[in-house]
Order: sequence, then C-alpha cells, then structure tokens
Amino acid sequence: MTEYRAGGLRALEHIPRGEVPPFLRAPATQGAWTFHHTMPAYAPTPLVSLPGLAARLGVRGVYVKDESPRFGLNAFKGLGGSYALARTIAQKLGLPETVTFQDLQQPVVRAKAAEMVFVTTTDGNHGRGVAWAARELGSTAHVYLPAGSAPVRAQAIREAGAAEARILELDYDDAVRYAARMAEEKGWHLIQDTSWPGYEDVPAWIVQGYATMAREAAEQLAAAGIDCPTHVFLQAGVGAMAGGVLGCLADRYRQNPPVFAVAEPESIPCVYASALAGDGRPHPVRPRGQTIMAGLNCGEPCTLTWPVLRDLAGWYFACPDAVAEEGMRLLGRPTGGDRPVVSGESGGVTAGLLARLTTWPDLVALGQRMGLTEGAVILLFSTEGDTDPAHYRQVLASD
Repeated sequence: MTEYRAGGLRALEHIPRGEVPPFLRAPATQGAWTFHHTMPAYAPTPLVSLPGLAARLGVRGVYVKDESPRFGLNAFKGLGGSYALARTIAQKLGLPETVTFQDLQQPVVRAKAAEMVFVTTTDGNHGRGVAWAARELGSTAHVYLPAGSAPVRAQAIREAGAAEARILELDYDDAVRYAARMAEEKGWHLIQDTSWPGYEDVPAWIVQGYATMAREAAEQLAAAGIDCPTHVFLQAGVGAMAGGVLGCLADRYRQNPPVFAVAEPESIPCVYASALAGDGRPHPVRPRGQTIMAGLNCGEPCTLTWPVLRDLAGWYFACPDAVAEEGMRLLGRPTGGDRPVVSGESGGVTAGLLARLTTWPDLVALGQRMGLTEGAVILLFSTEGDTDPAHYRQVLASD
C-alpha cells in the first residue's frame, strides 16, 4: 500500500488480490434483476456518453450512469430498498425467494404486508427508497435521519410515503443504532443499507439490488461498442453501493478487470482509513467536520462489502468537498456539446476527482500512474440528482 498527497487529495494505491464473493456473482444477483423487471415503475436509467468531456480530459471515453430518473426518486437507492422489502415480506410469509412484484400484489399477501412496519436510518436517498417501496407494497415505513440533514430531504421521504421521517440529534452511525433499537423494541423490520455481525441477510439483499444498476451499465456499454471500461470510479459512504457494484462488475469483467477507484469525503473516509490500516479489518472513523456529500457522511464500513473493497479496489481517495462541487459543475454545465447530467453532491464527486487526476499539474502524474491516458474509457455513477435543490443551484452558479 502506497499513500500519496497532492492536489488537495489523499490517495492510496493498492494491488488487487482476491475473489468476488458468491453473493455478488451473476447467479446470486439474478433474483434482484428479475424482480426489478417485474415492477411497473422499472426502466433502465440512461448511460450518458460525454465525448466533449473526454476530449477535454485527454481520454478515449467518459460514460456516466445517470440515476436521477430511477423510480422517480432522484437517486438509485430504490433498487436496494425495493428488493430488500420484497425478500423480507417473502421470507415472513413463506413465499419463494424468486418472488415477483405481482406475487406481492395478491390481496392476501398485501393484507399481511399491511401489518408489517419497516424502519431505517438514512442520509436521504436510502430512506426515500424504503418509504416508496413500502408504500408500493402496502406497508408502513419509519425513517430517521442524522443531525445536520437538510429538512428538504426529510420532506421528500414523507412525500415518498413514510409514516414518519424525523431528524435526530445523532450522527449517522448512532442513528443507525437507534433504528435498530426501535426495530427490536417495537417488532418492526430493520431495512438498513449497512451490515454488522449478526445482521447481514437484509444488507445482502440491498446490495444485490444495487447490482441491477451495474448490470444495466455493463449492457449499455456493450451496446455502445465498449466490451469493458478501463476504469470504474465509485463513491463510498459505508461502502454498500461501492462494494456491490465493484463486485458485480469484477465478476462480469473477470477476464480483463478494470481499475476500480473508490472516492470518499476527506472528513470521514472510513473505507480509506480501513485500507490504510493494512490489517484487513474495517475501522470506524469519527467525522472531522461536516461534508456536503450527505450520502457519503458515514463513519463505519459495511462489514458485508468491506472485503470486496479491501481485496479488489486498486485505488482509494479522500476528497475535499471542492472536488464534489467541481464534478457537479462539470456534469451540470457541460462543454463540447455534451448532454447535461444533474448530479448532486454525492453523485458528482467522482467526476470532479477524474477531472483533477487528468488536468491538475500536480496530479497528472498520479493519473497517468492509474492509466488515465488517451486510451482510457471511464465509467462513473451519478448516484443522485439535485436532492438538495437550493444547494445544487448555489454550486452551479459559482465558479
């Protein structure tokens, strides 16, 4: 493990060694793929080619998976929440693992699902996905947000169907513990997008739900004539999405794996800190100030996906908020005729990171070490749209 500090970034270079765990291989994620395709609201989100940006950065291609249209929720998280709720209801009612959306619409099933209550903690997008999925399946959801969350995020969760969406005076990780305690005390069902010893089935279903996004992207790249991207940049909070997408794509491209890079806020980089420790174990970190990347403001790695990030990522980055703002502007105010992509704070950080690594004089050598040269084809995931509209407008109006 080698650490670099330049251009306002902290970077770790790592030699990937390991295997994709069975729960992220294609046969295991097929159930989520099939379930999503039975949902009336399902449609693949666009993969946006940005040739103007690619030319500006000196690479062959940049492709952005735009998750803002997903289920009308302005973020990708409904993929994980919907599949996890479906599997939880199926397990509770003795239905097959291969449950479809139509199976869950049967009157007798909906009547029993109406008696089930779900609970989760969120920085915004996951909770909105859980609330929406609960409403679609006839159930009820209670959602808690950590201190500092924008009230507009709580309101969006209520509008998606939550019976309760409340901001707590707790940080994210303590709010997760609060939701777990409420589930235990009230007999509710916890739908949390992170894991810990003894709580892994539901997070595994959530992560498998995220694999639908990865598979869509791979198939869209193939349709565009790209057999395999050379690089995949992924943002991480607890690392559930990053680990799930990385594992799914590493399985698909196992004959010629891309370089996988993981980006986090510099104020709370729990995956970065865990990799830097070098002992193979996940390590919690406490926040050193606030970050605008609300969806990534998490201090304890998901134990389920940490081994994937530990073994198969090639690079880890801790990024200041300015990197996310740069990415938001690059995608939202494109040049060279590119299509605009509305990308929020957690969605834009990888675009900003890519731009710095290819254009900043004190970072170009690091980017070249990663292989970000004229033949590179980079896949990014814009995981959310303007989930805080006022702040989004402020960022795009600034230089």
